[in-house]
Amino acid sequence: MRTVNIGELKNQLSSYLQYVKNGEEIVIRDRSVPVARILPFRQGAEWDHEVELVASGALKMPEEAMDWDQFFSMPAGNVSQETAVEAAIESRGDR
Repeated sequence: MRTVNIGELKNQLSSYLQYVKNGEEIVIRDRSVPVARILPFRQGAEWDHEVELVASGALKMPEEAMDWDQFFSMPAGNVSQETAVEAAIESRGDR
């Protein structure tokens, strides 16, 4: 992963885009504070749909990969069956 300040990125955009084309990630800094990333573009139908959703503001891409092992190892909550049923019914709304 490479990092670059905004001024240098503006002056050398083509060379940094070449790094991205080669699969590298670029972190953009404003006065040495990270503010954005440039990532290589992935191809595929699912990815194309995600790009459209991100562009419309309906989706924000995750900042890091999901740790599924940690997620499923979390203990279940102590919610009564009655409370769980009420929550499920309430979440349905007026269908």
